[in-house]
Amino acid sequence: MTDATSGAISLSGDTPQDLQRRKGIGFVSQDAALLPWRTALENVRLPFQLNAGSSGSDSIATAEQTLNAVGLSDFASYYPHQLSGGMRQRVAFARALAISPGLLLMDEPLSALDEMTREEMRYELLQLWERQRPTVIFVTHSIPEAVVLSDRVVVLSARPGQIVDDITIDLPRPRHQDVERSDLFLEYTYRVKDALSSGVPAATPIA
Repeated sequence: MTDATSGAISLSGDTPQDLQRRKGIGFVSQDAALLPWRTALENVRLPFQLNAGSSGSDSIATAEQTLNAVGLSDFASYYPHQLSGGMRQRVAFARALAISPGLLLMDEPLSALDEMTREEMRYELLQLWERQRPTVIFVTHSIPEAVVLSDRVVVLSARPGQIVDDITIDLPRPRHQDVERSDLFLEYTYRVKDALSSGVPAATPIA
């Protein structure tokens, strides 16, 4: 088998560009990346306003509903500097979810939070996911976070970044904090930890 030198990426038959134009992809980064001159509500409305003709009352209603879903309806008129780190990240989640994306990309979205807030946000994320159930690709360095949030954990080695293990997480849903006390949860965390420690790529390529 030779390495691929060209090709194209498609998601359910569509190009990433087409999906992005149709607001089919949401993204949340490590930093909330909110516009400081816009209120929480105005930040959530931003994806709608970037598309011509999408800045009317419908987008306001959707933004308000999504802010309410993340528990920030009372803070709609607050600016980012008036919000805590966890609240700013909730606004970022609301902005990504407001467009009801089929694919949600999350690059360590909880890494900047203190440990207690980070643990609480795991389960808030799970509750938000239950409302729409998009496909989520979630990058994290936290083993408990990976196990709690995922149906599948793909463990990567250090550079050049190869697949070390591909682990199906069969924990019951909906998941609550007591799941972290279960023997099955501990088994999964140990398996992920062992895979990271070995750094040996999986013998069978993952399709």
